[in-house]
Amino acid sequence: FGSRAFFPATLLEARSPLSVADMAERRIDPEDGVAYTWEEFSAFYTGQYKKKAIEAYWEECEVKRGRTRAAAKAKVKAKAEAKGKKAEPKAAPKAKAKAKAKVKAKAKAKDAKEVKSAGNFKVCVCGGAGGIGQPLSMLMALDPNVKELCVFDLSVAMVPPAGVAADLGHLERKSEVKGYVMEVGQKPIDNLQECLTGCDLVLVPAGMPRKPGMSRDDLFKVNADIAKGIVEACAKFCPDAVLGLVVNPVNSIVPAMAELYKKKGLDPLKIVGVTTLDVVRANKFCGEIMNKNPNYINVPVVGGHAGTTILPLFSQDKVAKLIPADKIEDLDKHVQDAGTDVVNAKSGKGSATLSMAYAGARLGKSVLAGLMGKKRTECAYVKSDITDLPYFASKVQFGEKGVAKVLPIGELNEHETKRMEEVKAQLKGEIET
Repeated sequence: FGSRAFFPATLLEARSPLSVADMAERRIDPEDGVAYTWEEFSAFYTGQYKKKAIEAYWEECEVKRGRTRAAAKAKVKAKAEAKGKKAEPKAAPKAKAKAKAKVKAKAKAKDAKEVKSAGNFKVCVCGGAGGIGQPLSMLMALDPNVKELCVFDLSVAMVPPAGVAADLGHLERKSEVKGYVMEVGQKPIDNLQECLTGCDLVLVPAGMPRKPGMSRDDLFKVNADIAKGIVEACAKFCPDAVLGLVVNPVNSIVPAMAELYKKKGLDPLKIVGVTTLDVVRANKFCGEIMNKNPNYINVPVVGGHAGTTILPLFSQDKVAKLIPADKIEDLDKHVQDAGTDVVNAKSGKGSATLSMAYAGARLGKSVLAGLMGKKRTECAYVKSDITDLPYFASKVQFGEKGVAKVLPIGELNEHETKRMEEVKAQLKGEIET
């Protein structure tokens, strides 16, 4: 019911008592265009927001128009009576229709079994005791769809993962939190069976940060080994889980890990590069310029997840497209360099950990909603055929099995078309690494 982490503040304060008639209606969620009953709607939000806020949000949703089932049945019956005997179907077609309906029902039941119910997901955060991992673990522990949360990290982490689990275990949430530790030099595939078995979502904010004097290739060699160990363990113990990678350099790590999955006969689309922070930043910066709430802004960010490969498509958002053209180039650069801005603001003593955790949790929330059968759309870096590059960040629709559809880029303006060529040239080399 929406990819945003919070309701608009105005709705949280609203008061809107519902009638029985209101509750009998089906209303359309503006995020995914799907109609829900009040029972489905309230069940999803209970525990996240107060009853009055949920009711107010329900009132904002458009009522699903059209005939009711009863009206439709009545009309069909009247039509059949008017035709008399001519309307009676022959025995053979009737039997055939019945058999066909039975097949459809079985197929529908099979699909239904594959969709998990709300609040029953197991999530693991690998690197969960680190700078990104701790706040990310907290946000996932707060998610009402998470039944079990596993926090995994190495023995050299900032704090023991068991300590993070104990801390999060005191939150007023139903999720059970467990900590798992591994000694440096050991292999995840030999240690993480209990941790990973049954996982629906594995978020990986792991790896070394880039140090002064370290080349991009040096960083890739170190972090690719770390990612490979975790990905191989996931392939063995939770092959159907969605893996959200926050391992730099994302532009190179994701293709390498997706190809690893492909060689193992697994779905490479289970490997998802988390680029949500680029979208979050673009929305925030546009909101500041236009003096608008960023909750109502959704700028798609395509390409990759580093420097010039980050391409915000301001022309595709109703608010951002109103920004004066002479400000777009600087705003584009601001989004690209936002990570460096945070490092500089922290005097080189840290990076974008809190905002990255927020963005990772936003993606995680959307993935879990999709697994429940409530489709969500987020930008992510995945295996793709929408350009001439094999991997590309764009809008991705998440469904019952993870990535359901990689959406096309859409129309670009002159600035974005020019930048796209720059993005593809740089990204091509990083993928081939």
